[in-house]
Amino acid sequence: MYTYDYLFNFTQEVFEKMGCPAEDAAKTAKVFLAAELRGLPSHGMIRIKDYYQLWEAQRINTRPNIRIVHETPSTAVVDGDGAVGMIAATRSMEIAMEKAEKCGTGWVSTRGSNHYGIAGYYAMMALEKDMIGMSMTNANPLVAPAGSVSRMMGTNPIAVAVPAGKYPAYVADFATTPIARGKLAVAEKKGEMVAEGYVQDKDGNPSTDPSILKEGGSMLPLGGDMAHGLHKGYCLSTMVDIFSCVFSGANFGPFCPPSVAFLPMPKVQVGSGTGHFFGAMRIDSWQPKEEFKAQMDKWIETYKSAQPAKGVERVMIPGEPEREKEERILRDGIAVIPAIAQDMKEIADKLGIEFTIQ
Repeated sequence: MYTYDYLFNFTQEVFEKMGCPAEDAAKTAKVFLAAELRGLPSHGMIRIKDYYQLWEAQRINTRPNIRIVHETPSTAVVDGDGAVGMIAATRSMEIAMEKAEKCGTGWVSTRGSNHYGIAGYYAMMALEKDMIGMSMTNANPLVAPAGSVSRMMGTNPIAVAVPAGKYPAYVADFATTPIARGKLAVAEKKGEMVAEGYVQDKDGNPSTDPSILKEGGSMLPLGGDMAHGLHKGYCLSTMVDIFSCVFSGANFGPFCPPSVAFLPMPKVQVGSGTGHFFGAMRIDSWQPKEEFKAQMDKWIETYKSAQPAKGVERVMIPGEPEREKEERILRDGIAVIPAIAQDMKEIADKLGIEFTIQ
């Protein structure tokens, strides 16, 4: 087990060695570790290798000029200038909240960015200001549209965070596919198969092989097949693509720059980099602050009082399992799969920094 501080300091040092200013490296490390603490290792230490290889390929700008290129009082388009995704995303969410402070709501679409980690991190930034937060992003074109074998979309996550009163906040953070791409990578590292409905081979046949993407296979939208609502997952994914990319001028769908080294850059570019979308809403835009929180508490109590199904201990609200994992993992330590720890050690050796495999 590793402590939070050990992995945070290691991640910060990696990004500083790659050329990021100390402040940016710390912001990046914070997002990486937030994923580990919330029980989402698919977006944690396993991604260190991806970022390192992208940096080696000169596909990340560690000294970006992040700027607003178009705006109204309540909206903005931000150009990330090829930044590490966490840096462009953090600044974009800050701008959304600044606009919400003045207008009640703020909306930002971002282009010229890269993979930004867990979507929930940015939605949760708004909670500190008694705001509702929203975050979404397009991603590697590894997902096939409904009825297709062409890899055209990303896992395209959506996150929404809503503050409450006496209860912890509601936090929904989910991919628009049955499994995140990083979880396929984790399964591959562990030598495990995945459930049917997650991926298909290059001919559209169902597969349980988590490495099938390297053989021309594709991921499937949420639902897994038409009988279980795959077409609805397809709709959700395309909504994210439009909000994140058409709004901002980023590369949509199959033109999104992949955040993994084994995929080449698309030959055609229809925009700039990866795209994100962020929203912030002051809760007092809807009701007086305390009334809103009291109503949200009633909502939480109502859903938590639902009768559990057989074999289920209790009904939870979105964000509750991750919050409980965060408390436990912060206390007990962070487990890193041996194969991932070995990748981290190899990167540390190349950069001339310390890392101990436990």
